[in-house]
Amino acid sequence: MAYYPGPGYRMAAAAQVTMRASDQDRERAAEVLKTGYAEGRLTKDEYDEHLSLCYSARTVGDLVTLTSQLPGGGPALLPVPAAPPRTNSLAVASLVCGIAEIFTFGLTAIPAVVLGHVARGQIRRTGETGGGLAMAGLILGWLAIALFVLAVAGITVAAVSFGHGVVHQQVVINGVPGPGN
Repeated sequence: MAYYPGPGYRMAAAAQVTMRASDQDRERAAEVLKTGYAEGRLTKDEYDEHLSLCYSARTVGDLVTLTSQLPGGGPALLPVPAAPPRTNSLAVASLVCGIAEIFTFGLTAIPAVVLGHVARGQIRRTGETGGGLAMAGLILGWLAIALFVLAVAGITVAAVSFGHGVVHQQVVINGVPGPGN
C-alpha cells in the first residue's frame, strides 16, 4: 500500500481517495478532461457533462472515478508524494564528533567544529535538514576547545606560581657558597 505524507502523519493512498476534494484537485481533473476532449476522447456533450460533475464532486475519489478512462486521470490524478528532505550527513558527523569528545579526551573537537561549519553551509545551499545537529556539534566542539585552552592556561599559571614559590637554599661547599648564591 502506498503512503502519502500528510501534515505530521502518513496517509494511505486509499484513505486519500475518501478525502474531500479541493479546488486544486478539481482543477487538475478539469485539465485531464480538457485534454481528453482536445484529443477526441470525449464528445462535446460528454465533456460538458463530465466537467459539470467535476466541479460538483465532493471527494478525490469522485474525481478519480470521473477521469479514470482518460490518460493522466484515475489514480494518476492523485498528487505525487513529496520526498521528505534529507538530513545532512556532515551535520550528523559533526554531532557524533562532538559527543565522541568525551571518549577521545577532546581529540574530536576540531573535526566537530569543521564539520559543523561545512554542514551549515551545505544546509543553506541545499535545503537539507540537520541544522540543529550541526549547531550541537559546533557548540560541543567549541566548548571542548575552550575547556582545553582554560586547562592549559590553568596549568601554566600553576607552573609559574609554583616556580616562584621555590625557596633557593644556599649550598655551601667547603665553606664557600655555591654558584648562584
